[in-house]
Amino acid sequence: MMADHNKKALNFIEEITSNADEIQNRVLAEILSQNTNVEYLQRHGIDGRTDKETFKKLIPVIDYEYIKEDIDRIANGDTSPILCSKPITEFYSSSATSSGESKLIPSTEDGLAKRLLCFSLLGPVIDQFIHNLYKGKGMIFLLMKPESKTPGGLVAHPLTSSFLKKLKNSTNLKHYYDPDFSIYTSPIDAILCPDWYQSMYSQLLCGLCQNMKVLRVGAIFASGFIRAIKFLEYHWLLLCNDIRKGELDTKITDSSVRAAVMKILKPDPNLADFIQAECSKGSWKGIIIRLWPNTKYISTVVTGSMSQYIHVLDYYSDCLPLVSSSYDSSECHFGLNLNPLCNPSDISYTCNPTSAYFEFLPINRKDNGDTNSLSHSTASYTDNENQELVDLVDVELGQEYEVVATTYTGLYRYRVGDILRVSGFKNKTPQFNFVCRNNVVLSIDVDKTDEDELQKAVKNASQNLLQFDATLTDYTSYADISSIPGHYVLYWEISLNGQTPIPHSVFEDCCFLVEESLNNVYRRVRVLDKSITPLEIRVVKNGTFDKLMDYALSKGASASQYKTPRCVKHTPMIKLLNSNIVSSYFSPKYPTWIPESKKEKN
Repeated sequence: MMADHNKKALNFIEEITSNADEIQNRVLAEILSQNTNVEYLQRHGIDGRTDKETFKKLIPVIDYEYIKEDIDRIANGDTSPILCSKPITEFYSSSATSSGESKLIPSTEDGLAKRLLCFSLLGPVIDQFIHNLYKGKGMIFLLMKPESKTPGGLVAHPLTSSFLKKLKNSTNLKHYYDPDFSIYTSPIDAILCPDWYQSMYSQLLCGLCQNMKVLRVGAIFASGFIRAIKFLEYHWLLLCNDIRKGELDTKITDSSVRAAVMKILKPDPNLADFIQAECSKGSWKGIIIRLWPNTKYISTVVTGSMSQYIHVLDYYSDCLPLVSSSYDSSECHFGLNLNPLCNPSDISYTCNPTSAYFEFLPINRKDNGDTNSLSHSTASYTDNENQELVDLVDVELGQEYEVVATTYTGLYRYRVGDILRVSGFKNKTPQFNFVCRNNVVLSIDVDKTDEDELQKAVKNASQNLLQFDATLTDYTSYADISSIPGHYVLYWEISLNGQTPIPHSVFEDCCFLVEESLNNVYRRVRVLDKSITPLEIRVVKNGTFDKLMDYALSKGASASQYKTPRCVKHTPMIKLLNSNIVSSYFSPKYPTWIPESKKEKN
């Protein structure tokens, strides 16, 4: 049965990747046919036509602000077909990060079914590389938040929360996943518990109780999984006491969670002694395979800004494979990683042409003197003459693009905000590396620093900490324009394992190395224009980034979907970071800048 399902799924992947152009044209025609009478399309004069040429001529390329009034109408109870002909049944709330606010992405019942079909392909792909995973369990940390309701009564929650709640209650999902959640060590009631502490504690406890059955571990994002391991570092003694006695700690007060955990928790002094012995050792290197010795891989996202956590994951797991299996967003499913055991730096996603109609806005990176930035046409979202979008099958190898999606659930030529690089092809379907989010940038003057560039600069500079047995736990940034000229600020949380304090000069060198690693425009405005003052690193107290996450959760972010913002702009977040500063350092000298005229002579 399992072999037949896997074969069918792999054949499906072969079929859709071999016929991407035909499928994409069909998907667009289906979307336009289904939604021919919706107000949004009528407003732009589409008038029932489903051909690609008319669509591209009349429908503008947009961002969220362009449709916010339409979204608000739906949220406030307007049930007329504004964006989609089928009823909007709920909203997916995007993760609240740099802005402190979530976007509401419309969803329908059919939309969930299409996502589930995509999710059902993950297992067969991984089974080609790691067999018999279904014989064990996954310790996957999934953390929910209480759902909210819009004024019109629609539920708004993250995609993960929606999926898991429906998975618990719907018998129609048995085809895709085990509705009893026996594939996970965590009972569903522990996962759905809205109290973060109780949920994390209970999931860790159940994972420890079933440690020999665990074949894979992880969380949606690498930062979430590391937070779970940090939680274990703080609370392992309490967890051991529970396992030794077979009694659940009194801090776990949710009755449904207690009942679910007590079905798993039994007195086991030998296991408690084993866990205590491992956690009491001076080093936590390899703690994952020490406590869960049958683990085959870590399932989590380690692309984009999450790549900074790779070295920490390698430390805790003794270099287990890091598997980023799929690329999903609140807007739509994008694709699968068909080579899940590849090196994290080589992760690419094969686009699924059945999930939405995709277009790609070329990104031009220039490094010719005065510019080294992300640039593309943003003159007007309603002016199609300035938009040069490329179809899925027409993207070029090595070129970077911003994804533009048209979905079955009411988004038309919507800029998702992700920057991708074409890495190869599966049959006739392109594969993409995730580069960064387009809207996460630092800018003071004419400079522009994107997330990918900042990540590389911080990684380069933080190598200076290793000689003191210290590592960079987490970071974010801020364009400080409170004084003129302004300057870049980096907030660093440091884990110091050695006994030797880090000298001031080392942090100052880190400031300089970050600046030295940034683009030529930044260095020019620092050295020649002097419109940016020296970069600053503010070291914050340990636990500050946990507080930053807690704040985001209190404002509606999902614990499972939360990602540390690499650039903060929300005033309360900046105040929180500034209230936890331990020390501050500035770059002691100008970075290197060579005028273009001298470069040409060399």
